[in-house]
Amino acid sequence: MTLTELKYIVAVARARHFGHAAEACHVAQPTLSVAIKKLEDELGVVLFERGGAEISVTPLGAQIIAQAERVLEQTAAIKELAKQNKDPMAGPLRLGVIYTIGPYLLPPLVKNIIERVPQMPLILQENFTVRLLELLRQGELDAAIMALPLPEHGMSMQTLYDEPFVVAVPQNHPWAKRKFVSAQDLKSETMLLLGNGHCFRDQVLEVCPEMARFSSPGNGMQRTFEGSSLETIRHMVASGIGLTVLPRASVPDMQSRSNMLAFVPFEEPVPSRRVVIVWRKSFTRRAAIEAVCEAVAACDLPGVEMFTQEAA
Repeated sequence: MTLTELKYIVAVARARHFGHAAEACHVAQPTLSVAIKKLEDELGVVLFERGGAEISVTPLGAQIIAQAERVLEQTAAIKELAKQNKDPMAGPLRLGVIYTIGPYLLPPLVKNIIERVPQMPLILQENFTVRLLELLRQGELDAAIMALPLPEHGMSMQTLYDEPFVVAVPQNHPWAKRKFVSAQDLKSETMLLLGNGHCFRDQVLEVCPEMARFSSPGNGMQRTFEGSSLETIRHMVASGIGLTVLPRASVPDMQSRSNMLAFVPFEEPVPSRRVVIVWRKSFTRRAAIEAVCEAVAACDLPGVEMFTQEAA
C-alpha cells in the first residue's frame, strides 16, 4: 500500500469517474486504474462498483476511503512539522481563491505580498469552494480565501472583510437614476445569475430573500439566465438583457457610466458576504497566514469593510 494509491482512491471516490480522477491526479487513466486494482487485490476487497459511466463506492470501500483521507491529511501534517524550525516566511505559499473574489482581490494582494514578503511568492489557484476545501484537506493548498457560509470543514479560519452587494443595470434602465433598490424590487426583473456551483449565486439567493423566493421553477421571476462568470454577466447586462447583483469590490466606481452600466446600492439592510481565509489546523506557518491577512487588509478594495479577529 502506498500514499499514491490512497490518493488515487480518494480522487475516484470524489469524482465518481476514473478519467476525471486521473486528470485531477495528473496521471494517465490506465496508471490510476492499475494502481487501484493492485490495492484492491492487496486488501482483498472491492472498493468501487464499476458499471457503465457511473462509479459507486462499496460500503466497505467508503470506510477505507474515509480512513485514507485521514492518512493523507496526517501525511501533510508531518510535512508541515518538518518545516517548523525553518523560516515560516521563506518559500512559496499555495493560496486558493474562489472565482468571484480572485479577479478583484488578487492584483492588489500579489502586489502587496511582493512588497512586504518578497521571499514568500504566492502560488495561486482559482476554483469553486468545495474543490478548494478538498485541496486543503489533501495538502495541495496551504490556505484558501472564500466566502461564508462554508460547509463543515474542521479547519482554522479568520475573517478578512465584509463586502456589500450592489445592483448592476443597463444605463438606460429606469433604476439607473435611483438612489437605492430593495431585494423585493428584483422579483419583477429579468435577473442574470451565476450558474450552479458558484457560491456567489447561493450567497445572493440567501441574502436576498425575495430573489430566493421567486427564483424557484414555476413560481419564478419573469426570466432568469445563468452565466459562467461575473464579467460575462456584466457584459450581458450592458447589452440590455437584464439586471444582476455584483460584489462591491468588482465595481471600482459606483458613479461610472463609461461601460454602459449603472450601479445602484441596496437599501438597508444591505446584503453582503463575509470573506474569510481558511487553513488546516496542522499548518505550522502561522506567520505566513498572518502576512496574507495583513496584505489583504492593506488592499484598497472599494466599498468593503476590513477587520481582523482571532482565528477560530
